[in-house]
Amino acid sequence: MRPNLDDVRFADVVVVGRVANYRIIRDQAFRDRMLASPKLPADMRKFYQDPRGKLLPDYARFDVRVDEVLAGRAGRTLSVTWDNSTFSEPDTMPAGPYLIALRRPGSPVPPLRGPSGTIFPAPDKHALALLQAPCSIPFLYEVASDQARAIRGLIKSRRAR
Repeated sequence: MRPNLDDVRFADVVVVGRVANYRIIRDQAFRDRMLASPKLPADMRKFYQDPRGKLLPDYARFDVRVDEVLAGRAGRTLSVTWDNSTFSEPDTMPAGPYLIALRRPGSPVPPLRGPSGTIFPAPDKHALALLQAPCSIPFLYEVASDQARAIRGLIKSRRAR
């Protein structure tokens, strides 16, 4: 799946930084609601009880230690959530460095990049969210990647206008 790098225009903040304190946050309330149903089939009950199982309402939370601000305003450390409705979030995340595009909860979301998508409300209204169009890949690129270089170019060209 090729990303639409021009979606970076939906970012409120773009930084180069390192990921720290990465963890998966399980939506236990959702699991409990499902398990409370007496009509839940045994196979689904087992699925919701499995601590390794991943569900759409689960999300990742991490900090970004900022090395460089490319767009927007950012402090030295940013609190970030990642609700990846297209694919499940990875269990672990290498530190990086990465070029990372972020949006504030309530900011416009890039358009759907596939036949359908699920968008959940922001899990933390005080944290930035990793920019990701529904049915696309997230704006989290190794700093030396072709995508990161292209995004830097897009940001520079927008500033020049």
